[in-house]
Amino acid sequence: MTRPPYPPAPRSEIVDDLHGKLVPDPYRWLEDPDAPEVKEWLEAQGELFGQAGLAGRERFRGRVEELLKSGSIGAPTWRGSRHFFMRRTPEQEHAVLYVVDEAGERPLIDAMALDPSGLTTLDAWQPDKEGRLLAYQISVGGDEESQLYVLEIETGEVLEGPIDRCRYSPVAWLPGGGSYYYVRRLAPESVPEGEEQYHRRVYLHVLGAPADDDTMIFGEGLEKTNYYGVSVSRDGRWLTISASRGTAPRNDLWIADLASSPGGAPELVTVQEDVDAQTGLHFGRDGRLYVFTDRDAPRGRVCVTAPENPAHEHWRDLIPEDAEAVLSDFAILDDLAEPIVLVGWTRHAISEISVHRLADGARTGSVPTPGLGTIGGISERPEGGYEAWFGYTDNTTPPTIQHFDARTGETTLWAASPGSVEVPPVRTEHVVYHSADGTEVHMLVISPVDGSGPRPTILNGYGGFGISMTPGYSASVLTWVEAGGVYAIAQLRGGGEQGEEWHRAGMFGNKQNVFDDMHAAAEHLIATGVTTSGQLAISGGSNGGLLVGAALTQRPELYAAVACSAPLLDMIRYELFGLGATWNVEYGSAEVPEEFAALLAYSPYHNVRHGVDYPATLFTVFASDTRVHPLHAWKMAAALQHATSSDRPILLRNESEAGHGARSVSKTVALAADQLAFLATHTGLAREE
Repeated sequence: MTRPPYPPAPRSEIVDDLHGKLVPDPYRWLEDPDAPEVKEWLEAQGELFGQAGLAGRERFRGRVEELLKSGSIGAPTWRGSRHFFMRRTPEQEHAVLYVVDEAGERPLIDAMALDPSGLTTLDAWQPDKEGRLLAYQISVGGDEESQLYVLEIETGEVLEGPIDRCRYSPVAWLPGGGSYYYVRRLAPESVPEGEEQYHRRVYLHVLGAPADDDTMIFGEGLEKTNYYGVSVSRDGRWLTISASRGTAPRNDLWIADLASSPGGAPELVTVQEDVDAQTGLHFGRDGRLYVFTDRDAPRGRVCVTAPENPAHEHWRDLIPEDAEAVLSDFAILDDLAEPIVLVGWTRHAISEISVHRLADGARTGSVPTPGLGTIGGISERPEGGYEAWFGYTDNTTPPTIQHFDARTGETTLWAASPGSVEVPPVRTEHVVYHSADGTEVHMLVISPVDGSGPRPTILNGYGGFGISMTPGYSASVLTWVEAGGVYAIAQLRGGGEQGEEWHRAGMFGNKQNVFDDMHAAAEHLIATGVTTSGQLAISGGSNGGLLVGAALTQRPELYAAVACSAPLLDMIRYELFGLGATWNVEYGSAEVPEEFAALLAYSPYHNVRHGVDYPATLFTVFASDTRVHPLHAWKMAAALQHATSSDRPILLRNESEAGHGARSVSKTVALAADQLAFLATHTGLAREE
């Protein structure tokens, strides 16, 4: 294979003196996407990618598209006799929000009807407590800059909106639908330059009133990177406000009794503050306050107390911490002679649901589930009942919604994904291997049912923010395995598969554990004959992009190819761009000397070494990504293209009018096809067609 001619990328002499350490940054000029020289360089990179010979791309595109024709289905949200749910049929680019009532089923929000280009996405929605009104948020082009609207469900009439600066805003309706609490950023002109993505506040909004007249009730003078949660109990009495600094695995929490204090100036009572734990509240129909927390319980527990006494010293365990499983969810069913609570758990990332007496938490049984897979949120009717609904998927099962009837103890299929697809047979193994320090790590290995290795293999991981890598239907995974490859998913430290301690073992100064776990996964796959280093690819996006960026710079000899999507790669300057400042609670800050040292030790961009035989690498980035700026991949691509001694290509795929999150099906298909074809070309799978 002949090394491609890379577009010229001048290396500047910029060197920063940080805490007494000289840190070169030769490609800082690539941080300005509006600079003519950057635009010229990106155009040349686009031409280079367009000339890449990616064998099997159309075959991969066709099969991913076919498998995505399964469509999708979401769990119902009930409001009295009405329920709301999301569904995507095989021919649709985006899922549609539907309502079902006495008049039948009808669409409420169809992003394609709003914008036939497919660039508009429905980001969030929340019906009011009576099911008469719907607050919803949409954004365009992948920028996730949600604008808030309210419509009347009966008529479909939009009553107000847009209200801007509502990215990631919860909506907490008060009874009657005349007002709601929500979160909005301050106006750009009222915050320091460069901080427009921060400075959120909680407001009380009266339906129909100008948003700029809303009453600010919380957030003034607090940390600029705070995210806020807000909710109101079903009866409208209790207000809950949560504050988290960025993505920190901890929150401060307050409640207010709206029966004794005004909604525009609630008297907040502290539940927890300056406590290193995550806690959420549910006000039960029985008058008790249910506390879902990892305080003194890294795998989670449910406690109870009285709303009038919400502080920690009054909590008593209802569902104690489990020694192995991580508590993920719970739902209360109380229209029974003996009310129960359903508790969702994940055990090594496999979901289960147990049944307990509501009175004392004693376990009485379990909920039948369709298989060894992933269960979505458990939901019940707000007014109580004996029924629950939950989502289910696994590696070969498109999303379904299951219905549990507590009177009979039976689980039945409530709704399946609407498309009919022929899913290829695969074999899934749950394996355990040991990392560099002896820690046991779990991994799912998905392979063809026939034959044996070594085979071209993709190893995927994430390892951050307490996010668990659980089984789920994936058109890309199935397409790869059907073509003869193996797909492995490692449950690395930094994730949530083993609870909060597992997360913290891979965050902040412990980040190297994540990379060690990834290297050990690769070594295990090679040692057990699943693959060889010449057939092994790694893939990851966002924090997973950081993972594979670190992996390819630390152990380039282990990997033949890399797909690195929307990555963080310059860990010294990451806080200056996108939402980076909200992640220093996960990674650390370069402003702090000891944290700077840890970041520099693994920062992929700063650890590219000249003359190394680097794997074939494809960076995929998105122009409208407001979370992780594409500059990370731009700088890293330039550095690798300059440094590598290999003939294996370093390519950059820039996509316009797309962002970090939701996208249309056609954009999803195109991206997956390019990534799979690239990895197949450089692991040998394409030659096995």
